[in-house]
Amino acid sequence: MFDLVLVMIAGAAAFAFWSAGRGAAERAERIGRQACRAAGVQWLDQTVHAAGLRLRRGEDGRLGLERSFRFEYSEDGTERHVGRLVLHGDTLVSFSGPVRASQRDLH
Repeated sequence: MFDLVLVMIAGAAAFAFWSAGRGAAERAERIGRQACRAAGVQWLDQTVHAAGLRLRRGEDGRLGLERSFRFEYSEDGTERHVGRLVLHGDTLVSFSGPVRASQRDLH
């Protein structure tokens, strides 16, 4: 009976981990897609790819998972560029990728 309880707890923990990862990937996809739309570039492959996972303390001092994602976009339809973003929980920590057309013109 005790073994069954341990298996159920492990299963619930695995499901929670998978579910949180899926939610983070969906959030990362929305952020990447919105950045591409705002910059006027083409979002490629219609998805993000998990690039890393680590434990990190947040601003409140609590440990949490920091997930890194990458996505690809194209400015001219032929060359591929890689964008990256990092989420700590549900918070965007860092982003590198396409910039708005007005910001591009300043450089």
